Amino acid sequence: MLDGTVIYKVTGSGNDFVMLDGRTEPLERWTPELIREICARGTGVGADGFAVLQPGSRPGAVRFHFFNADGGRSAMCGNAALCATRLSAWLELGPAEGLVLETDSGDVPARCLPGPGQRAEIQLPPVADLTTPDIAAVSGERSIHFTAVGVPHLVVLVEDIGAVPLIERGRELRSHPAVGPDGANVTFVGNGSGGWAMRTFERGVEAETLACGTGAAASAAVLAQAEGVALPIDIRTSSGALLTVSTDAAAGGEFGRPRLAGEGRIVFRAILGA
Repeated sequence: MLDGTVIYKVTGSGNDFVMLDGRTEPLERWTPELIREICARGTGVGADGFAVLQPGSRPGAVRFHFFNADGGRSAMCGNAALCATRLSAWLELGPAEGLVLETDSGDVPARCLPGPGQRAEIQLPPVADLTTPDIAAVSGERSIHFTAVGVPHLVVLVEDIGAVPLIERGRELRSHPAVGPDGANVTFVGNGSGGWAMRTFERGVEAETLACGTGAAASAAVLAQAEGVALPIDIRTSSGALLTVSTDAAAGGEFGRPRLAGEGRIVFRAILGA
């Protein structure tokens, strides 16, 4: 890793990231190897992903570059976007009351939420049409759906979220031929006495993560369109934190662009190698 580099560790409902201020830390120096090194748990800082924030193309905009922990670039990450919103305001890259994250999936309007806790709200890219892929459900699974919210997601509705063999089943579904050569995140969703809950096997991390913002939005779209559940929907993540998904319903009953609200907490600022 690069000694003297200033980093920020941030978390969104347990989904954690290393982020940099692109005005002082050039994006170009961060190779996939360096990103994997800094995201490694036990030997690096440890994170589910890595991002560089730069001034955007216009006032009030922030260019958001995001990478998975394996060093591969990703078009979008909901919890990272919530964290980037809070950090951008703290770094004065954009106004807290309303900024735009320029992502590889398009513009994402965002704002810091008032009140206790470091929370933010973003408007995610449109939800792609839901499809039912040619994937056989196994015991405990009610149905399997495919969609995209900036990134592709398989959403698996299950009877018991705690009984899901997440690593084994998640790894199998993540690279299933039916989702295409790039694979997909896999989010399992169930409803119990405490309300809706989710668990996600995330590509690029290749393991369970404690939360997934785009997975929450994809899950809410499935629950609304396939199950008739009314929005807004609170979904409890594996960390215990809640993500709230709402939308302005489009004409004809379509889901529209989802809004995601959740934590975007700055954990610490540090200097590498110091």
